[in-house]
Parts: sequence; C-alpha cells; structure tokens
Amino acid sequence: MVTKLAKKTAATGGGNVGGESRGKSGGEGGGEAVGDKVSAKASRPLALVTGASSGIGEALAHCFAKAGYDVILVARSADKLKALAGELKSRHGAAAYVQVVDLAVPGAAAKLGAALKRNKLVPDVLVNCAGVLSQGLFTSLSAATHQQMIDLNIAGLTAMISEFLPGMVERAGQGSRARILNVASIAAFQPIPSLATYAASKAFVLSLTESLSEEMKGTGVTVTALCPGVTATAMLTGAASANDKLGHLPAFMVGEVNDVARQGFEACMRGDVICVPGAINRAVTLGSRATPKWLVRKIGGLIARKAL
Repeated sequence: MVTKLAKKTAATGGGNVGGESRGKSGGEGGGEAVGDKVSAKASRPLALVTGASSGIGEALAHCFAKAGYDVILVARSADKLKALAGELKSRHGAAAYVQVVDLAVPGAAAKLGAALKRNKLVPDVLVNCAGVLSQGLFTSLSAATHQQMIDLNIAGLTAMISEFLPGMVERAGQGSRARILNVASIAAFQPIPSLATYAASKAFVLSLTESLSEEMKGTGVTVTALCPGVTATAMLTGAASANDKLGHLPAFMVGEVNDVARQGFEACMRGDVICVPGAINRAVTLGSRATPKWLVRKIGGLIARKAL
C-alpha cells in the first residue's frame, strides 16, 4: 500500500529502505474480524502481523501461514486485508483474523490487545511491520510529516511491544515460546540525509530490538530485527514517483520482497537478533559499524546528495 502523507511520503508495505505498511483507524473487521466472536484453533500457533496489507508485511503473513500459523492481520485497508485473509485460507489453510487499526493513534495498541483478549486470540509471534517513510530535506517536510513517522515508526511499535510482551514472557515461563520480529532498515545503521527522521526512527527500532534481546535472555522470548535495504514493493514505486532517481537504481541493489520476508521469517524462527538480507547490504552495515562515525557521516552525505 502506498499512501501520500506529504508530497514525498509513502506508507511502507516493505518497499524500503526498510519496508512496512501502515495501518486505518477504527476496529472494523473483515475476513474473520476480531469482533466476530472467533477464537484461534488451539492446535495452531498464532502470529500477529502489522502492516500486513502489502509489501514485506503481506509476504511475512504468507511465510507464517505456510509454516502452520494462523494469523491476525493488522493494517488500515480493510479490503486488502480481507483479500489477503481469503488467499491465506485457500493457499495455506490458515485462519486469518482481520483488524483494521491505525497504530499511529495513541491507545490503538491497547484497544487491539483488549479486543484480542475478549476473543481469546493470544499471539505467539508479534511482527511489527507497520511504518511510514518520508523522503526529502528535513526543512522541506512539515512538522506534521515528521511527527507521523515518529508516531507510527517509534510510538506505535513501542506500544505494540509494551502491550504484548509481558504476556509473552508470562506464557514462556509456563513452557511456551514466543517471538517478536521488528522490521527496521539498513537505514538504521547510519545517518542518511534526505531520510533523516526515517533513518533515526529505524535506528530506534534496531536499538530497542538489541536491548530487548538481551533483556529477554533465558525467558523463552526472542526479539529479532529485520533490516532490509531497498526492496521491490509499492513503497519503492511511491518513493520513486517523488524522486525519479530512485527509479534508476541498479537491479542488483533492489531486493525481492518474498526473499526478504523469507530471510526475516527464518531469522525470527532461529532467534537471531539482526537479519540483513543481501550480501551488499550486509557489507554496507558491517562497514558502517567498523568505520569511524565522522567518516560514515561524510560518505552518507556525499551519496545522498548525488543519489537523492
């Protein structure tokens, strides 16, 4: 899904510089709606995927359904979620529960958690793939645009973890296992002019993931960050419409969405802390961590001025 939030804003369904898809306000249902008095099959684990309407979020929903999970699909687009729910049922035999939510709204995560509890839907895996990207010089974007990225990429994700992690820890103490997969970005590893607030928000996601992975040691809960590079999704198309230079990236630099999702899924199931799909992306991130920050900043600025 691509949503214009400002002249150069796209809701990310995974077409990244780190991809996710943003969710709509309310508690509407579709497919099997959370408000329809349904409960998951006891024999199948349950994964909650935010940003599930397109891109990496949609691909991750397929990964979990194929692996035997039922899924809770969260985003803003009811029609897209209903269509995906039907596809997951027909292709994988998975039950899919649709919840239309805008996670940027304060209190949305708590309301979602309460609705799931009422319907006895208890997720074993939380996938935070909802997010938004705005590209442009900091001063060219409105204060509201910057705040939108903070509200969803940082506040919304943190609220989801705060809502669901305590219960995961409690259940893990009784012998079950739980997992959290946060979709960050390779933008998390270095400052990126023209993506300043977005990159900073993804640095938050990566730092939070690494901290929680240590806090959760020995609890039976693992926390993973998926850090994709540029990925071929609707988000990339939307960003390229605002900046035609992005439409001329070499093919070897653009990841395939299903492959990116598969690698993130497998890393989550292994309990890896960080997953960076693609050899070039891994080289970039390793190099940025081994290089003095002043030099990373200079190189990032040079590349951004030429490419963005």
